[in-house]
Amino acid sequence: MSRPIPPLSAAASACPPTLPPPTTASEDAFVAVAPFDEADRAAVYRAIATRRDVRSEFLPDPIEPVVLARLLAAAHAAPSVGFMQPWTFLVIRDPTRRAALHDAFRLAHAREAAQFTGERGERYRALKLDGLREAPVHVVVTADRHRCGPVVLGRTQDPTTDLLSCACAIQNLWLAARAEGIGLGWVSIVDRPALRAALDIPETIEVVALLALGRVDRLRTSPELEQRGWRTRLALADVVFEDAWGNTGAGPEAIVARL
Repeated sequence: MSRPIPPLSAAASACPPTLPPPTTASEDAFVAVAPFDEADRAAVYRAIATRRDVRSEFLPDPIEPVVLARLLAAAHAAPSVGFMQPWTFLVIRDPTRRAALHDAFRLAHAREAAQFTGERGERYRALKLDGLREAPVHVVVTADRHRCGPVVLGRTQDPTTDLLSCACAIQNLWLAARAEGIGLGWVSIVDRPALRAALDIPETIEVVALLALGRVDRLRTSPELEQRGWRTRLALADVVFEDAWGNTGAGPEAIVARL
C-alpha cells in the first residue's frame, strides 16, 4: 500500500515558480566515462561489502566538520525522482535533544520488545539496537513531499518514490562514511511523535531515518544479527529470477552463473 502524502500547509515549500531556460541538445554537457581502474573498482566493492550497521563500536572522537560536510555532500548527490531532492538533513549535537532522541528510542524499544517472546524474546533483549549515547553525531533525514508541489515528474504512478529517493541518499552517506572510517547506525526503532517533538519537525515533513554517526576502529566481519543467530544471509541464487517471477530456468545457480 502506498504511503499517503500529508496535507500541504501554508509553510510547506515548493519548487521555484519560475524555471531556468532549458538547454538545447548542443548545449547539453557530458563527460567521457570508462570503467574505474582496478584499485578504485575494488575500493567501491570493498565499501559495499564491509559496510555495517554500527551499534557498539563508536569511538568518542568527534567527526571533523570537513569530513561531515563531505558525507552530507555525498548524500545530497543521490538521485531523486523528478530531481526533487526531497531530503533535509538535521545534524544533532545538542545534549538535550540527543537525550530526547534516546528517550524516543527507549519508548519504541519497549513496545517492540513486548512482541518477541520465548527464546526469540531473550535473544532480542540481548541485542544492542542503538548507539545514540555513544555516537557523537546524530543525523535525522526527512522528506519534504511537497517540495515540488502535488505533481512531480516520475512520482505520479508511485507516490513512494520520494521516500525511496531519501533511501538512496542514506546509502550514499553510508558508503561514503565507510570510506572515511566513520560508522553509521540506522536506528529504526523510534517513537516518531516523540522524535518530532524533540526536533520541532512540522507534521507536513516526513521523518525517514534517525542515524547515529561516529568514528570506528573496528567493524564486524559480518552483520551482527547474522553473528548472533537472528537471521542468515540468503544466497544470491535464492533472490534472482529470470524474465518472470518465480522463473529460475535451469535452476537458481545457473541463472547466477550466467550473470
